Amino acid sequence: MTHTDWLLTTGERGNTATRLDARHLDGSAWTEGNHARALVHGATYFAELLAGIRALRRGDLLLFTDWRGDRDERLDGPGSEIGTVLARAAERGVVVKGLLWRSHLDGLHFSQRENLRLGEEIEDAGGECLLDLRVRPGGSHHQKLVVLRHPGRPELDVAYVGGIDLCHNRNDDADHRGDRQSLPMATVYGPHPPWHDVQLALRGPAVGDVEAVFRERWQDPAPLSRSPLVHLRELARREDVSAGPLPPQTADPAPCGTQAVQVLRTYPNRLLHGYPYAPDGEFSIARGYTKALRRARVLIYLEDQYLWSPRVLDRFARALSAHRELRLIAVIPSVPEQDGWLSLPMNLIGRITALDALRRAGGDRVAVYGLENPAGTPVYVHAKACVIDDVWASVGSDNINLRSWTHDSELSCAVLDRSTDPRTPSDPGGLGDGARVFARELRLELMREHLDAQDAPGRPTPDALCDPVAAFAAFDAAAAGLDAWHEGGCCGPRPPGRLRRYVPPELPTAKRVLATPLHHLLVDPDGRPMGMRRRNAY
Repeated sequence: MTHTDWLLTTGERGNTATRLDARHLDGSAWTEGNHARALVHGATYFAELLAGIRALRRGDLLLFTDWRGDRDERLDGPGSEIGTVLARAAERGVVVKGLLWRSHLDGLHFSQRENLRLGEEIEDAGGECLLDLRVRPGGSHHQKLVVLRHPGRPELDVAYVGGIDLCHNRNDDADHRGDRQSLPMATVYGPHPPWHDVQLALRGPAVGDVEAVFRERWQDPAPLSRSPLVHLRELARREDVSAGPLPPQTADPAPCGTQAVQVLRTYPNRLLHGYPYAPDGEFSIARGYTKALRRARVLIYLEDQYLWSPRVLDRFARALSAHRELRLIAVIPSVPEQDGWLSLPMNLIGRITALDALRRAGGDRVAVYGLENPAGTPVYVHAKACVIDDVWASVGSDNINLRSWTHDSELSCAVLDRSTDPRTPSDPGGLGDGARVFARELRLELMREHLDAQDAPGRPTPDALCDPVAAFAAFDAAAAGLDAWHEGGCCGPRPPGRLRRYVPPELPTAKRVLATPLHHLLVDPDGRPMGMRRRNAY
């Protein structure tokens, strides 16, 4: 196996304008010698991020992008509010630069006010935080990255990429009792919605690639917004919305691990003024998945917030149809995020349509689950992670839906480990690839949590779950046991595991009749108006 069997080449990225691949001296579209770690749960990520920021000194560099930021969200207890932590870093001479999506109106369940407040707190402390609305109509900047650079101490450099925003709801742990600082969601999730998420910590040369992603956006000369109302407000407040200079990018950190990391992105092909670093858009996330799925032979393991669009899931359906031993496990939210009178049925119809396509292709080789915590409250799955045949793994901000693959800005990292896992089966795909340590350990960590198998007697061991067929069966058995316990009135001890078979809620006839034509005629399954779609080269 060579890396080009699984990872995109420079030509396959489909974007010659970016500096991302050109900055590699060997001409490859990825970096070698990285150390990648999966940080499962917001509490794990936030505690590590807090320690890293507090250790920054004068002249160090902190760069971040986000979809939403709540300045009062605590990273790890009182006094660790993200706004305070970033402001104090700026006050002691750390170069703090941030890009927040300007967002739609708060009345539409978005985060315009909170993003403004976080940006103002950073600016008041001497940092710089821009509110970026350089998106397609109706789109968003959905990338979530933090880069910490230490001139003269490159061994400390780290980049974080994944699905976890610096905002409310995210600070949860393996017990899934929810973030005490919560935003309202569908009633079934309760006052403190349990939240499952994943972030990636990267050390080594890949840190330079993630920094380059930030710099391309920061140095975009286009106005941050084309809205006349935004410009009038900026003039009235005498706001300076131009991006200040960045210090020159330092050399990439030295190799320190065994993983190749490929930075993948989505940028839309914007109307009128395109991105200078992606004038025709970039769809390397979609292309990266498409290439990896062609090699899938035994098990695709997904955790995803949406799993919607049939156009996107067609790639997965083709793999299932082509290889009769291939199985797919998907872990998704049991209930959509909001209770909206129309949004709920449209979301459900979109998901049902997409899952029907998967099941037609794979039959009982496709298994879809939701999660609940020990109290029986559904867990909202916000993770965006995929492992294919324990070889290729991806963690990022992108969901399996059309919006993430074509419309919003997204950032993901594909990881391919040179180190093979000696546990059987040694070649799960039958292609001479061999199971790789990072991909397999990520799958096992996630699976063992959902099975309540963390070193518990009589529960599946990591070695047993290495076999994809056994893992598939273990999920099925755990969900069957918990479902039966609920159906029996929750009598007796609660069975181990947190898995429930995904069954879409029944919709009242009136809602179903109304939502079906709207879903098919007006919007994509992930809520984007049809008229906003253009040809996308993925």
